[in-house]
Amino acid sequence: METTLLLKCKLYTWGANSYGQLGQGHSEDLSEPREAEGALQRDKVRYVTGGGGHTALITESGELLVCGQNHKGQLGLGHTSEVTNFQLCPLPSQRAIQHVCCGWDFSLILTDGGQVFACGSNAFGQLGISQTLKHSTEPTHIKSLTEPVISVAAGLRHSLAVSDAGGVYQWGTGLSSQAKRALSPQPVPPHLTSKEPCLIPGLEQVNPQRVAAGSAHCVCLTGEGEVIVWGSNKHGQLSNPEPFLPLPVALDRALLDGEKITNVHSGWTHLIAQTERGRVFTWGRANYGQLGRTVSANGSAEHASADSPSESSLACVPTEVKSLCGATKISCGSEHNLAIVGGRLLSWGWNEHGMCGDGSLCDVTEPRPIPALGETIPLLIGCGAGHSIALCCMKSSEET
Repeated sequence: METTLLLKCKLYTWGANSYGQLGQGHSEDLSEPREAEGALQRDKVRYVTGGGGHTALITESGELLVCGQNHKGQLGLGHTSEVTNFQLCPLPSQRAIQHVCCGWDFSLILTDGGQVFACGSNAFGQLGISQTLKHSTEPTHIKSLTEPVISVAAGLRHSLAVSDAGGVYQWGTGLSSQAKRALSPQPVPPHLTSKEPCLIPGLEQVNPQRVAAGSAHCVCLTGEGEVIVWGSNKHGQLSNPEPFLPLPVALDRALLDGEKITNVHSGWTHLIAQTERGRVFTWGRANYGQLGRTVSANGSAEHASADSPSESSLACVPTEVKSLCGATKISCGSEHNLAIVGGRLLSWGWNEHGMCGDGSLCDVTEPRPIPALGETIPLLIGCGAGHSIALCCMKSSEET
C-alpha cells in the first residue's frame, strides 16, 4: 500500500468587503481567511491582485476574473453595478492576459502581445485614452502606447508603463497638485500632468524592467538591480531629504548594503525591496506597522521640518526585516502586506478591516503567520487597498 500526497487548491479572501471585493457573494468584512467558492471553477489561477475596492484574478489560460466595486466601471464588464462573485471580463482583442494591476477605482490590463487596456475612472486621466472621457466601463486599448509593453503599474490616480524598447511612461494627474506646491514657482514636468502616456526623462541610460506605484510616488527597477524613484516623499518613502522628486533619482545602493535588488513592491506610502541574497528591506510610512519592524518615535531634524517627511529617520532609511529573509513572494496593500516565507503565509500592518487575517482588528507590527492557514501551502498572494487574497493548497493523503 502506498500513500500519495494530493494537493487541492483553494482561493481564500479576507479583509474589507464593503463592495463584495472578496468574491464571497456578500458584503461583510472578514477578519479571517475564507474560501471564495466558485473562483476556481473555470481554470487554475496564476495571479491575484486588488485595488481600492475590487479584485482581479488571471487564470492559467489567460482569462481575467473580477469582482467588487464597479461604480466607475473598473471591472470592465460594461456596467457599473457591484459584483460580489467572480465574473469573466472579456477583452475586445481576444488576447490572453499577461498581467493586471488595480488602482483606486481603475484597472490596467496587459495582454500577451504587449497591448495595454484600461477601464474605470478617468477623472485624473489615469486611463490614458481620452481627456474628455470621465470613465470607461469596458477595457479600452491605450493606442498611444505604440511599442509593446512589458510592465504596468497603477497608483492611486496615476499610471506607469515600461515598453520593450526601454521607455518608461507616465500618465494621470494624481501627482500634479503635490508637484505644484513643492516646485512653485518652477514649472511642473509634463509627465506629472499628462493625461496620456508621456515619456519620462532621465531614464534613457538605464535598463528598466518593471514599475511600481504608490498613492503619489513612482518606482522603477532596472535590469542592473537599481531602484529609481520619483514623486511624493511626504512619508520618507523615497529615502531622500527632498519632499518631492519631480524627476527620477536612483536610490543610493549603499542604503541597501550595496546589494542588487531583484524585486521591489509598493504600498500607498511605503516600499519593500528584495535583494539578490534574499534579504528584505522596508522603509516609508510606519504608523500602522506596515514596515514590519520597530521604528523609533524620535526623528532627526532633516526629516521632521515643516517641508520634509514627518516620519522618523529610521523609518525613512531602508532597514532589513530579518524574519522576511528568503521570501518567495511579497505583496503590498495600501498599508498592509503579505509574504510567503519558508512555506508559510505571513501578514503585517494595517488591520482595521481584518486584512491581516488573524481574527482581530488590531494592527500587526511584525510579520506573523496567519493561524487559519497554518495547515496550507501558500502559492499565490495579492492585496487590495484593504483586503487580501491567497491561493493555497491543503495537503491530504490517499492510500493506493
